[in-house]
Order: sequence, then structure tokens, then C-alpha cells
Amino acid sequence: MILFDDVSKSYRTALGLKRILHGFDGGLPTDMNLGILGRNGSGKTALMRMLAGSELPDRGRIYRDARVSFPVGHSIGVSTMMTGRENVAFIARAYGEEVGRVVDFVDDFAELGVYLDEPMRNYSNGMRARLYFSLCMAIDFDVYLVDEVTAAGDVEFKRKCNQLFAERRRTARIIMTSNNVKMIRQYCDRGAILDGGRILMFDRIEDAIAVYQNQIYRTEIEGSGLRMAEVS
Repeated sequence: MILFDDVSKSYRTALGLKRILHGFDGGLPTDMNLGILGRNGSGKTALMRMLAGSELPDRGRIYRDARVSFPVGHSIGVSTMMTGRENVAFIARAYGEEVGRVVDFVDDFAELGVYLDEPMRNYSNGMRARLYFSLCMAIDFDVYLVDEVTAAGDVEFKRKCNQLFAERRRTARIIMTSNNVKMIRQYCDRGAILDGGRILMFDRIEDAIAVYQNQIYRTEIEGSGLRMAEVS
């Protein structure tokens, strides 16, 4: 279980204060696959960073009883001035992993060739995504954090990524944040909605999807200026 103890998080934007969580107390299960739905701008990425421990809440504490990954396919603690190999070694040490094993795994899987020994400032976005995905999969986590199941590269490399991700999910669980209902339904057993500074939990993924879609429907109707009774 990942427990939230009076957690608050907000950002200042050009439009004012954007509240992600406000005094939230609750828990996210780590013994099943959890899908967290949220509209664009609801704070899903910020929530992921807090779950990973790469960003702290403004107030409160988050407690974890499992080894939680950084978001799959996303950067964490890398320096673009360092080479890919140096970054992989640094992250491996930070997670207490055997450096040689992790570097060998990334070297083989990411298929970056000589670029693994080039500074990451010379990488394309696709090359960075390959390295980040490979690095995350090289470490055995209890829970993998997933924004979206994406893989950079050609068809064969994407197939290889999807196969590896499926293998990891046999022994680990995922927490996925998305506004893609189809993806949440495919990968998750239980659902939640991030909305208005709260995380609303549901025992069934279909219940979360139904409430989320109803929220989207009501928002679209209100934005159109129509009343619910006027909609046929």
C-alpha cells in the first residue's frame, strides 16, 4: 500500500493556483493493477512524480511498502552532459543495483550502439526514450509507474518493448495514469479518478470509467451552454 498522510500539492500558473491534492488521506493498493483517470491538467504527471519520490508534496508524507519505479519511459535524475552509459551507472547505484548487469541490459536492449558512450545532449527524443524504458525494465520493481504504454522506435523494437513489459507484469503490479479509457481498461483491475484535489477510489475499474466518462460528458455539456434537459 502507498499511504498518503495529509498530502497537499499545488503549482502557481499564469491562471492562478493549480491544486493537485488538498489534505489528502488515503491509500493506493500495490497488490493489484490500478488505473488513475484524470482530465488533461488534473495533475496526473505531478502525482506520478510524487509516487516515485522524485518530487515532494508541499505538505504531508507519502509512505510506501513496496519498491516503486520511476515512470516507465521517462527521465529521472539524468544529466545530458553525461554519456548514456554514465547515466545508467549512476541510476543503478542510486537504486542499489549491480552496475555491470544494468549497463549490459540497457546496452543490449536499447540498441543505441556507439551512442551509449555519447553525451545525452546528442540524443534524439527517440533515443532517450529507448534508454529510459530499458533502464526502468532493467531494475526489478514491485510496482511500475506508467503514464502511457509507449515505445519509441520501429515496429520490431516496439514489439520487443511490449513483450518485455508483459513479462515484468507477471511478477509486478502497475499504477497507470491516463485519460485513455481503452488503455486503462486493458491493463488495470481497479480504478481511481484524480479530480479537484482528491483521489476517488473504486473497487471496480468499470465503475471508475463510468463516473469519469459522466464527468467528461457533463463538462462538455456545460461548456456548450446547454442545459442537461435540452440534450436529447
